[in-house]
Amino acid sequence: MMQSNHMILDLNPPISSLKEEVLKGLRQDQKQLHPKWFYDEKGSELFNQITTLPEYYLTRAEKEILTTYNSDICALIGHHSPLFELGCGSEEKIQLILEALESKNRYVPIDISQEALNSTVEKLLDSFPLLDIKAIRADYTQALPFLYQLSKEKKVILFLGSTIGNLNENEREKFLYQLTKYLNHHDGLLIGIDLKKSPLLLEAAYNDSKGITAAFNKNLLHRINRELHANFQVEQFTHHAFFNDVKNRIEMHLISKTNQEVSIGDETFSFFSEETIHTENSYKFDLKEFSQALVKVGLCLRNFWTDKQNYFAVTYIEPITK
Repeated sequence: MMQSNHMILDLNPPISSLKEEVLKGLRQDQKQLHPKWFYDEKGSELFNQITTLPEYYLTRAEKEILTTYNSDICALIGHHSPLFELGCGSEEKIQLILEALESKNRYVPIDISQEALNSTVEKLLDSFPLLDIKAIRADYTQALPFLYQLSKEKKVILFLGSTIGNLNENEREKFLYQLTKYLNHHDGLLIGIDLKKSPLLLEAAYNDSKGITAAFNKNLLHRINRELHANFQVEQFTHHAFFNDVKNRIEMHLISKTNQEVSIGDETFSFFSEETIHTENSYKFDLKEFSQALVKVGLCLRNFWTDKQNYFAVTYIEPITK
């Protein structure tokens, strides 16, 4: 049983939000589903498997950075600043940071997945029994006002992994601008970004030889079937991931193998053979361009660290002082 200083606050909207977003996405000329819905219990389990695959360099590179430069990173964070993590996922990366801090800073993970939150809280409490955790179940974009209400002292917001790469340029600018509005001048952001590199390396990371990423992508259809009583024939869709060099992003799609129809409630969607559902983007960044984009929304790149192969970067960002 959790102690009183370890709690989960549920800000998550009802299941109708999933239905509304799925229906809206499938009504588009280019059918689409938002990647935030990947992470039910099975999806979270599959993603954790992905992070250990030989082709998937991202998690290893980020952990290398957090291990190698933990003292420099923690010096900027500060040893008493509350830590707010957007999309907590696995507990391993935050554990590397907490271990390097001299005091046990308050930790506020925010994730849409109840399973991810439960797992993170449970494992962190095993390692840090006295850690003050206030977990929030929510779409992190809905929780931004809560960040400001919760703390007037210096806080650091963690956006690790490559989640910011799921947002297109307009979405990213809007998100960072909204986030800036809830920051005090002394607050900080710790954001992970995947750097530009060989398309062959990128495509291998999203098309692993064991088919785990394919199962992860298709699991989204299983979730919709289960939670929205849809009738996707999942075996009639195939996983496809490729690098779009014009937009500097990996795109993930599900391709219909045949002409077919899918019903969700009273609505029916027709698919042509080879028609796709666009399920995820993962943008790849240049540090100079990323820094310039930050300035447009009132932020500045204070420092950054990369792994030895220059595959990934962890950035520390602050509001521009007026």
